[in-house]
Amino acid sequence: MQHAPAPALDDPALDVVELTRRVCDTESVSGAERALADAVEAALRSFAGPGGHLEVLRDGDAVVARTRLGRAERVLLAGHLDTVPLADPPNLPVRRERHPADGDVLVGRGTCDMKGGVAVQLVLARETAAALAAGRAPQRDVTFVFYDHEEVEAARNGLGRLARNSPQALAADFAVLLEPSSAVVEGGCNGTLRAEVTTTGRAAHSARAWRGSNAIHAAAPVLARLAQYVPREVEVEGLVFREGLNAVGISGGIAGNVIPDRCTVTVNHRFAPAFSAAQAEAHVREVFDGFDVRVTDAADGARPGLHLPAAAEFVRRTGTQPLPKFGWTDVARFSALGVPAVNYGPGDNATAHADDERCRVDELERCLDVLRGWLLGAGEVA
Repeated sequence: MQHAPAPALDDPALDVVELTRRVCDTESVSGAERALADAVEAALRSFAGPGGHLEVLRDGDAVVARTRLGRAERVLLAGHLDTVPLADPPNLPVRRERHPADGDVLVGRGTCDMKGGVAVQLVLARETAAALAAGRAPQRDVTFVFYDHEEVEAARNGLGRLARNSPQALAADFAVLLEPSSAVVEGGCNGTLRAEVTTTGRAAHSARAWRGSNAIHAAAPVLARLAQYVPREVEVEGLVFREGLNAVGISGGIAGNVIPDRCTVTVNHRFAPAFSAAQAEAHVREVFDGFDVRVTDAADGARPGLHLPAAAEFVRRTGTQPLPKFGWTDVARFSALGVPAVNYGPGDNATAHADDERCRVDELERCLDVLRGWLLGAGEVA
């Protein structure tokens, strides 16, 4: 199979805005990240230079670059290379527009989720290597992770593959996932659990319903418990995570003249990172005590870790009030490795995956400035 040639991403004249455009215009729908991964690897090796200021590793279409300074603390920045499929008509190449409310924006697939964050990482990797070449060593070791297959099923996730194949590559004291957060720190993330609550009955002809027992009617108490459920609000390390327990699907019946003998209500529980998936399952079973409950999927959340020195300094530099992340993100993978992590990146996630996906230019520049100051010290690298 032939792949498109890798675009040049190592040009020092590329600012974060133009680099975002170039990264986005390199199509990388999940499963087709090779060209972009090649370009990222080539750029990182170019930044490393003959002095080897960055160690560069490759695993499939995931690329890792890291300093080896022997510092007491290591921080990690991560972002995924893939996007959801293009719109019809295609929402590439990226275009720059002026919006009355948002100012200058880049519009096109991947600008928000999350190639703006990828471009920020590339600029920071370039500047970190330049600082080392000039004898200005960062106060912390830093790892940059670019991974594949985030937008598809979890089993194919490149970050998960790295965790299995090369866990040492992800070792860190604190991590920042550059998922879109409108340049506001979102700490940790909720966990998620899906379960099926099933009721049974006895099939019969609907003309003689009294001979059967309607399983769909028997599900009414399940829906009533959901309607009456009051979600918990749980404080975790200073952030208040709001939970949820909701029906997301219901199925039952085989024909329009048959009393159904089976009905299944699918529920989704979003639970605070104070609890494990096992504790969340116990809670769901308690809510539906007396019913048949089968858990089909569960993933732990992630604690924020905002009390750690690196995290506290990072939050201070952003000048923002941290918020909890109510959705599930790959920060949970870091949490499973014992690495506290936060979400912080350019772009409003409300536009992610939309046909008019976009990212504000000022958020790109703000995220870069904050992370530059945090990693390298304000004003150390132009």
